[in-house]
Amino acid sequence: MAGIFLLLVFFGSSNAQAQSIRLISDEETELFLADILRPIYKAVNIPFNRNKVFIVEDNSLNAFVADRNDMFVHTGTLIQADNYNQIEGVLAHEAGHIQGGHILRQKLKIQDMQSVSLASMIAAGVVGAASGRPDVGMAIMLGSQTSALHSMVAHQLQEERSADESAVETLGKLNKSAVGLRDFMKKLQQQNMLSGIEESDYFRTHPMSSERVSFLNKAAQNKPFIPDKNLQHRFEMVKAKLIGFLAAPRRVWQIYPRNDTSAPARYAHTVALFRQTDINGALRNINSLIQEEPQNPFFHELKGQIYFESGNVAQAVAEYKIANKILPNAATIQISLAQAMLENTPSPQEVKTIINLLNKALIKENNTFAWMLLAQAYGMDDDMAYANYASAEFSLRIGELGTAEKQIKAAREALKPQGEMLNGKNAARARNTAQLKQKLDDLEKRIKQLKKI
Repeated sequence: MAGIFLLLVFFGSSNAQAQSIRLISDEETELFLADILRPIYKAVNIPFNRNKVFIVEDNSLNAFVADRNDMFVHTGTLIQADNYNQIEGVLAHEAGHIQGGHILRQKLKIQDMQSVSLASMIAAGVVGAASGRPDVGMAIMLGSQTSALHSMVAHQLQEERSADESAVETLGKLNKSAVGLRDFMKKLQQQNMLSGIEESDYFRTHPMSSERVSFLNKAAQNKPFIPDKNLQHRFEMVKAKLIGFLAAPRRVWQIYPRNDTSAPARYAHTVALFRQTDINGALRNINSLIQEEPQNPFFHELKGQIYFESGNVAQAVAEYKIANKILPNAATIQISLAQAMLENTPSPQEVKTIINLLNKALIKENNTFAWMLLAQAYGMDDDMAYANYASAEFSLRIGELGTAEKQIKAAREALKPQGEMLNGKNAARARNTAQLKQKLDDLEKRIKQLKKI
């Protein structure tokens, strides 16, 4: 996707949903979600940190929170929602889980359930051995676990009610409608039914009940949804972009027929044509959008990607520069621009610009690919100490701990000729050397910690 980076991420969370997931990073989608979430978090007194909001590449309707108050939103939720108010409702609901401290309580419940399972396994072994009938022990174990599971489901259902109430209260504070939350929950309920899932709480991420449905229906009657045209347009553009990149091209044309000339349709058409290697068709569509919104950075970003991946690197650089000028603090655009510049035989001064771009991007987003590009840029700048350091950061992130250790050693070796220049015209370089030594020390500590896991 334009400016989108795909990542497979493993989390040490107790939340089973967050154990191994594919994330995407896209500035346009992230900005949209940030603008939805920021006022919600403020209303419930939760500090907002955009770096704690993640987009999960998953077609299902879902959003969830995990340890450290990380918020995860499935692409399926964004794609299947009908309007931004549904997204507001979902995120307000999830913020209710954070506000209610449900993540910690869920962890404690899971620990209790694990303890029950362990105790029942021990009891099963003792009884089975005493009676000579292992099936007796199995019955005890299953009975204990079922009781614990029922207890956890009841607890989860109560938390869902609590999150609903918090979401409705929050939306009310913001003068927002609860219609979207009700409609999304109905979508979730319908999805479960269509999937053949029994009316059983065991299988529900967000267990529904008639009481919850009734509560949301009443809340939705208090204030109708009157859409904000600008926010709805942004939602429709994000949705079209995600469909364009994630759905099969055949499906894209079904959702957005070729005779649909709306801006979202042309956005999706641009991506579909690009994926089908119809570069001229893709450029025609994106140019029509740029003509209507010349200051939209994401149109220039997508045009830059089209040029870059079709081999026109110089034109890609030009488009990414426009996008970066319009939106100068977007990490994904900075990384894309740096990559294109590296492929365009940069001058020594341009190499320094690339290094600056990547370092700025890494402050905002600790991107694995950016570390690889930064290592390349430092190498072109003949700064082998920092080149090896950036390489070590990259190796660490892809799990190559042994390689990272070798690169740290190479970075230290490259620092030796610089000496300990402490004053005069070399003071700045000495400070830079000291900073890098500290970075290398910190990196070694992180590697040691990972080796213990």
